[in-house]
Amino acid sequence: MEAFEAHGRLGQIVPIKYDARDEGSIKPVIANSNVIVNCIGKEYETRNFSFEDVNHGISNRISKLAREHGGILKYVQMSCLAAAPDSPSRLLRSKHAAEEVVKQNFPEATILRTGPMVGVEDRLLNRWAIQAKKLPVVPIPGDGLTKMQPVLVVDVAAAVIAAIRDEGFSMGKTFELGGPDVFTVNDLVTLVFEAIREHPRVVHIPMALAQLLAMPREVAMKRGIPIPFSPTFSKDYLDQLSCDLVVSSDAMGLADLGVTSHKIGGLTIEHLNAYRTGGPSVGTTVGESIHGAGF
Repeated sequence: MEAFEAHGRLGQIVPIKYDARDEGSIKPVIANSNVIVNCIGKEYETRNFSFEDVNHGISNRISKLAREHGGILKYVQMSCLAAAPDSPSRLLRSKHAAEEVVKQNFPEATILRTGPMVGVEDRLLNRWAIQAKKLPVVPIPGDGLTKMQPVLVVDVAAAVIAAIRDEGFSMGKTFELGGPDVFTVNDLVTLVFEAIREHPRVVHIPMALAQLLAMPREVAMKRGIPIPFSPTFSKDYLDQLSCDLVVSSDAMGLADLGVTSHKIGGLTIEHLNAYRTGGPSVGTTVGESIHGAGF
């Protein structure tokens, strides 16, 4: 929240503490609101919060209170591509359940399903860049052929603003937000290495072995034992890799909200320049061409 406060005038952006499990503490937070944008979500579970607790439970409480409020004009629910009731991923199943309960409690809600987001603090490209700097090789579970349609966070923000400001066009509808290009995981990792100017160093880990490596954390979680989160070797992340995170062919998207999507690459990923050895304008492959390095 400290980062958000700096973007507004004094007193314009005010963080309010509340307990997401306590409806009584949520009510005063939305008491003077006429618009709600629910961005609450979790990409991994902890001892205190499961996917269902965060993605479904909290969405249920907020949307129900929004209906009881009586003065909420716009409700925007953030979700993700490939959310489905029969998904192998619990995260994606819980996201779909959240969409359904929000539509039940607040039928006029706008659902925005986003692809993996790219930006200064993203957990997609930055994650691989960090691994490239800290590990001898970047581990990729499976064959790396899972398709993703990443979207710039500024385009998602523009879509949220458009949904809030429109005259009702977006109300009660679901939009799928993805960038103009579809990548495989291999493509994105190559893009990261090109951006940080290093030769690709990757290793593909058989999915069966990756699932085995994820088991200790799952056992520890069930027993309430604190254990660091490993984004590469969590069971649900591995389950997600069996799902293509792409925009459906018949879905409404950014263009329907009047937003022009930007390509992923060049200036839009210049935040990765910070990972270059020797400084943002240097790197270990200056003057070399690594494009097209195979996997």
